[in-house]
Amino acid sequence: MSEIAPKSMPSARSVHGMSRLAAPTRPSGEPRVLVVDDNDLNRKLLAAVFTAAHFTVVAVDNGEAALSRIVADPPSVVILDLHMPGINGLETLRRIKRSAPDLPVIMLTSHGEISSAVEATRLGAYDFLTRPMHNDQLVLAVRRAVEHHRLLGEVHSLRCQITGGDVLPKLEGASEGMRELVHQIRQVAPSNLTVLIQGETGTGKELVARAIHQQSDRVGGPFIALDCGAIPENLLESELFGYEKGAFSGANQRRAGYLQLAEGGSFFLDEAANLSTATQAKLLRVLQERQVQPLGATRTFPLDVRFIAATHQRLEGQVSNGSFRQDLYYRLAEFTLTLPPLRDRREDIVPLARRLLTDACGELRRPPGILSDEAAELILRHPWPGNVRELRNLMRQAVLLGSDPTIHADDIQALLRGATPAPPSAPTLAPYASGRSLKEIADAAAAEAERKAIIEVLQSTGGNKAQAARLLKVDYKTLYLKLKRHGIVTP
Repeated sequence: MSEIAPKSMPSARSVHGMSRLAAPTRPSGEPRVLVVDDNDLNRKLLAAVFTAAHFTVVAVDNGEAALSRIVADPPSVVILDLHMPGINGLETLRRIKRSAPDLPVIMLTSHGEISSAVEATRLGAYDFLTRPMHNDQLVLAVRRAVEHHRLLGEVHSLRCQITGGDVLPKLEGASEGMRELVHQIRQVAPSNLTVLIQGETGTGKELVARAIHQQSDRVGGPFIALDCGAIPENLLESELFGYEKGAFSGANQRRAGYLQLAEGGSFFLDEAANLSTATQAKLLRVLQERQVQPLGATRTFPLDVRFIAATHQRLEGQVSNGSFRQDLYYRLAEFTLTLPPLRDRREDIVPLARRLLTDACGELRRPPGILSDEAAELILRHPWPGNVRELRNLMRQAVLLGSDPTIHADDIQALLRGATPAPPSAPTLAPYASGRSLKEIADAAAAEAERKAIIEVLQSTGGNKAQAARLLKVDYKTLYLKLKRHGIVTP
């Protein structure tokens, strides 16, 4: 067997997405490879290749199963197919990087898609390989990724020894707002208070949650994150609370929920405003009693977990309009942290851009980069609606696309021009001659403005709906419904 063949027709799925051919158990010291591919033949070929190369192999056939496996038993490296039903490879990569940012992911595709390669790199993929490929090429890429992962672990350990946690220094800045935020984190972290983090999309709410965990006495326990906006509502309860065998159709074995996986550590509930009323009631009971009852279970299990929640919406407003329980709000907001948007801390923007540039050069294995004064001036003037996440993406793209270690003003201008939606066109007076009421005219104008805004943001993200939802500050489900309502067709 000299090559991994191009991807063939998908096969029927197996139970829970787990491949029936999982490699035999091997010594625990061997690196573990998680293969994610919906094609049965490809999984068998990849399992054979890596088993022969003395890796422990687990194969799953969809992104959801991969995410669960990573939480339950983190691998050394992930081999991820780009084209899969359900959540595709890029979306799976995005979710992996949210929960395990240092885990190396190698993307595989049957097509030489430059745009997909650029997007995968932007999202943090370690490498991107195109079928057909030689076995030794793939094994070499995986060995390099495993070594990279090992070195990152050593660096992480050293940083923790030196700083007492490597996340908090990333939050420190020259602005008064960030200095106060870091001070508050140091105050609340040693306690067991439930913390509510509020801030616009992209301001770094998960980074703050990780800093709280690292500064607490639970730092030796797990940090488990669950994004309520990224999981369909009908799956959220089973993911959160877990389930027993036979709890519902397809529940063929017992599965621990995210809450149980966080035992002894911290549980980060992101985008908490998206919780349904029923799930809010169950979560409130967990917070009150510190016990969890999996779906289908007849008894509860004790829970020792530090709760941290986050939302880009003001939960007080959700309480006022009745969409969020007041009693749950007070349970989550025992201590509240508010992250200032990037535009309100201008003195942090250029130093942060230079630090993110250094990170991007290391991540993309490029020589150390330099941000010119002219480029820094452009960055300082930009309004940054996507906050730190937008700035990080800009630096990654500048490093990826640039041929010169120095980032010039023209490089930044070109990237900002591509990311900034065009200004809305002047309104027309035509509707006033149609005989419609003022309310009808206003409703139609609002709908048209909404439709144009969605189209412009989708164009700026290259059709990436998840990224568009974040920029528009709505969850994925809301964007999907609005696309359907306005008849907007996306690739």
